[in-house]
Amino acid sequence: MTQLAVSGASGKTGWRVVEEALKRGRSVRAIVRPASVLPSALAQAEQEGRLEVRRLELDSAEALLHALQGCTALVIATGARPSINLAGPLQVDAWGVQAQVQACRSLGLKRVVLVSSLCAGRWLHPLNLFGLILVWKRLGERCLERSGLDWTVIRPGGLSEDDSRSTTEGVLVTDADQQQSNSIPRRLVAQVCLDALEQPQACGRILEITSSPAQPQQTLGQCLDQIPSRSQITPRFS
Repeated sequence: MTQLAVSGASGKTGWRVVEEALKRGRSVRAIVRPASVLPSALAQAEQEGRLEVRRLELDSAEALLHALQGCTALVIATGARPSINLAGPLQVDAWGVQAQVQACRSLGLKRVVLVSSLCAGRWLHPLNLFGLILVWKRLGERCLERSGLDWTVIRPGGLSEDDSRSTTEGVLVTDADQQQSNSIPRRLVAQVCLDALEQPQACGRILEITSSPAQPQQTLGQCLDQIPSRSQITPRFS
């Protein structure tokens, strides 16, 4: 069975990616920092032998190569957390992504999905008060875009902890720089990441996603079929 690696697997989006992947019967390797605490469901899955967990720092190239060895796809769900350390976004969202991309290239691991953020790359945004986080997220995106890998960038809107929304709301999927607000539950973000792995149409694209009850519930493939060709798209925001 092909193995999926998920980095940032103890984070609020990352653990949901792992959980959803296990539900789909995927073989999963969760990559977390040494001090990270797994949610109870993932800890139980590890104890039962249904989940492999590797603990490491992303700046350890050797440990990262070892953790990704044998995997065929990676979902990067790492992200800087609010902190007094304003260098955190640079270290995690730029350098951390760069390190993971380089490891994938070295190993020949071709398929990578990166969880980024709506408005990535915009200077004039309130989130940049937190260590220029959207600037560094865009730098991480660009590193992946130029990697030669089969990549997809997922840019979710405001992240909601309310998983119940995932059963009642549909996802609005657009190409880059078409949306600038609205939210989406982390559970739906996790599902879209996994759907993107299975959709050849998603390769080489930045996909912005938000959700609402008014949006029809469709597969990612159906959503992508409805997006105009990129030659017809004019960025709405920059």
